[in-house]
Amino acid sequence: MQTRELGQGLSVPALGLGCMGMSEFYGAADEAESLAVIRRAVELGLMLDTADMYGSGRNEDLVGRAIRGHRNRVVVATKFGNVRGPAGEFLGVNGRPDYVRSACEASLRRLGVEVIDLYYQHRVDPQTPIEDTVGAMADLVRQGKVRHLGLSEAAPETIRRACAVHPIAALQTEYSLWSRDPEHQILATCRALGVGFVAYSPLGRGFLTGRFKRPEDFPADDWRRNHPRFSGDNFSRNLALAEVVKSIADEKGCTPAALALAWVLARDPQIVPIPGTKHLGYFVENLAAAEVQLSAGDLDRLDQAFPLGIAAGERYHPQGMKAINL
Repeated sequence: MQTRELGQGLSVPALGLGCMGMSEFYGAADEAESLAVIRRAVELGLMLDTADMYGSGRNEDLVGRAIRGHRNRVVVATKFGNVRGPAGEFLGVNGRPDYVRSACEASLRRLGVEVIDLYYQHRVDPQTPIEDTVGAMADLVRQGKVRHLGLSEAAPETIRRACAVHPIAALQTEYSLWSRDPEHQILATCRALGVGFVAYSPLGRGFLTGRFKRPEDFPADDWRRNHPRFSGDNFSRNLALAEVVKSIADEKGCTPAALALAWVLARDPQIVPIPGTKHLGYFVENLAAAEVQLSAGDLDRLDQAFPLGIAAGERYHPQGMKAINL
């Protein structure tokens, strides 16, 4: 697979792997298959994306076990800042320097590594100046515990302020055919500052693959059952968007997943999508996106079918929306 350059000389394959759903949020997972997916990604040298909040640490532990003995073959990215309590309850966002240091030490232990390749602040802490948070993150780089720094769901001015403290290699934000918010200002800011862009949920949390026809198709313990875009009338309205993706994919002779990912890849050479999956078959389908060639006509059709703001429903519930673009 071809590589792409994020910021600060961080070169990674054009597609990464999001590991969140292997431990939480999207229903039960088979650990053996999840490990098989990660190990296949390791063989390909992909960037693995995890966070300390996914499964309250269990996801980092899973990734650590999967990469053991093969650390030098893979790029490990993890995140801190979303704090959870002993029962998994969300306690808020913490970007204080002392927390940055303790969170990093805990992630290093769970991952079983000596250095994290890309360390993100998961959400911006509105109570802590970004200069203080990034200053503590920069200390981790100087100590050899972290190679590159990243932010997630940060606003343009926050990104600029962070870059004034220490170079930022990547910004991670939701981006897909139906979540094109970064095109307002974020992508231009990243280009201007030399910050790479990592697109999470590039398949619309799996919805753009066409696998879900009714809300009942989500497992009973799946977080998406209560997501604004998959609830009530929004589900049926968004289903029509998934059908557009399938129609064009059929014409191209590829899967809807490959088409949706190919669109993200075509937007900018500094964008790296990290589709998440816990199934080896879907992982292979996603990899095929790197071979899909979209013509100017294909891109125009998709742009017309998916203008900014086309999706019915917000990206998160109201509380979650308050934590983005800060």
